Amino acid sequence: MNREAVLDEFRNAGALLEGHFLLSSGKHSPVYLQCARVLMDPKRAERLCKALAEKIHERLGADAIDVVVSPAMGGVVVGYEMGRQLGVQTMFTERVDGEFTFRRGFELEEGARVLMAEDIITTGKSSLECIKCIGDFGGRTVAASCLIDRSDGEVDLGLPMISLTGYKVPAFDADDLPPELSAIPAIKPGSRGLK
Repeated sequence: MNREAVLDEFRNAGALLEGHFLLSSGKHSPVYLQCARVLMDPKRAERLCKALAEKIHERLGADAIDVVVSPAMGGVVVGYEMGRQLGVQTMFTERVDGEFTFRRGFELEEGARVLMAEDIITTGKSSLECIKCIGDFGGRTVAASCLIDRSDGEVDLGLPMISLTGYKVPAFDADDLPPELSAIPAIKPGSRGLK
């Protein structure tokens, strides 16, 4: 599945939005990828995650992953579907007092080979926090994955990162907005920071 095919899936789902968006990273962008809208269609989620699972198998081999772990909230659906496609168990981390941890009885076996699965990676902050949590609980993250890498390969997580596609979208600090974004109120469409 090439970049245009992936972006067409987002466009067809009404998930490639244009305007002025405040990203969970704190950056501002004229484009927002609303992955939840893409993943609300099980057949679309299956198509995208199957294509990503094929890339993971090609890069790591068929038996490289014991479990998929994703950060809540955005990674939960894609993590589940990646586990289904790879034929392994899946679990997710949650924030407790601002830190990712495992709850709900989730546990990793010591040395478990983990694929960290995200929907979208922009700065890698949540991914790095999730990877740290995996290590704190005895797992070994062998690779990170996402449907779309908004950095288009610039983010370094310190391990292999496998994305379905990269899609570099401009992102700006609040004090460095271009005039066309400054003229529009920012919308915060993600889930981080919601009460």
